[in-house]
Amino acid sequence: MHHARGHRPGDETGIVKAIRRMSLSLVLILVVILIGILSYHFVEGMSYLEAVYMTVITISTVGFGEVKPLTAQGRIVTILIIFTWLTIGAYTISNLFKLLVEGEFGKIYGRKKVEKQISKLRNHYIVCGFGRIGKLICRELDENGMGFVAIDHGPTAAEQMERAGILYLSKDATSEEVLIEAGLMHAKGIVTALSSDADNVFITLTARGLRPDIFILARASDESSLTKLKRAGANRVDLPYAIGGKRMAQALVKPTVGDFIDFAIMDMDANMGLGIEEMVIGESSHLAGKNLIESNIRGEYGVIIVAIKKAGGGMVFNPSSKEILEMNDTVVVLGRKEDLLRLKKKR
Repeated sequence: MHHARGHRPGDETGIVKAIRRMSLSLVLILVVILIGILSYHFVEGMSYLEAVYMTVITISTVGFGEVKPLTAQGRIVTILIIFTWLTIGAYTISNLFKLLVEGEFGKIYGRKKVEKQISKLRNHYIVCGFGRIGKLICRELDENGMGFVAIDHGPTAAEQMERAGILYLSKDATSEEVLIEAGLMHAKGIVTALSSDADNVFITLTARGLRPDIFILARASDESSLTKLKRAGANRVDLPYAIGGKRMAQALVKPTVGDFIDFAIMDMDANMGLGIEEMVIGESSHLAGKNLIESNIRGEYGVIIVAIKKAGGGMVFNPSSKEILEMNDTVVVLGRKEDLLRLKKKR
């Protein structure tokens, strides 16, 4: 991943090491008890019950009387058991303390560290909801190296987000305080991907009220919520199930078109090293004010200009060679990854 992460499933964390040390301590304790019992039984000729009693009062140092007077060998065994037990006891107490510290205080420290990382984020995205849609959005943001923080307080969400190794808050995304904690005042955009349309509307209203200029992408479960979310202030509202249904229908009605869309969106990078990118013509760009022939984008970089979103809001598809690039226009290009990277550096 390109940003700060949590622990990966394969990492050996401090708490795992503490548990291993604690397990070793328990094994050593059992070994000492077993050796004590066998020693008293064979060296002093005690019955097993008497040997267990002697071992217990020796390691517990309660000072009860001996079962019977010990021989010199028996006293040596007792001394060795006591010293061994004291050493193992100190080791066990140390491991128990570490387990408590790294297990409880470690979690608190770990969350404080993550919250500090979140507070430093700038121009990032906030993804509300880590369900099926939220996971896909987070994965796409991560693969493109974009900073983000996920918010979800579902029963299994924290474990899933921790396993994914992303920055997250296991809290209620509908809370104004939580959105501010996630860096809403410094964020570039927010995605409301909760399963409840009512919650998505509430988050949209809250985010728009706190940040009138922020980009809001909202998920809707049914068409009746589209108008509500737009009125609440969402810049864009998507219906994942409607989009999925249309793509499935395209596979039946227009299979070649459907295949091309799947290829263009999902498989180009894997199959041919191609990609679709967008670039904004900045104030200092040498492309501003030139038409496509003068810019020589196609000839120099070998990319295909799919569309130009004009600064005024219009969209020009398959632009002609005489189309003029203006400041703040957004150009959508298709080409090889390395050519797209060169173009973005030169824009």
